[in-house]
Amino acid sequence: MIDTAYFSDQKWNGLSKKEEEAGEVCIANISPLERQKRLNYGLRQLLFTLVVLGILIVLQLDSFWRLSLLFLFWAAAVGYFQARDKT
Repeated sequence: MIDTAYFSDQKWNGLSKKEEEAGEVCIANISPLERQKRLNYGLRQLLFTLVVLGILIVLQLDSFWRLSLLFLFWAAAVGYFQARDKT
């Protein structure tokens, strides 16, 4: 049996009346130039990590060494998502 949740207001958008009245606007924390720098960093880091991963696979090193690439992939993702979220 599927349970269904019913709301008293069908136009519910998650904002309270005060938040709607305030008219808050999200303003980017970083300039477009800085966003471009972070995006470029994320892409370069991803490319570098993929090259290192390819080398590790070609050399048939123990897969434990590939685990260290997690931090490099993480750095690439952080740069990319910071550029996308404008933070």
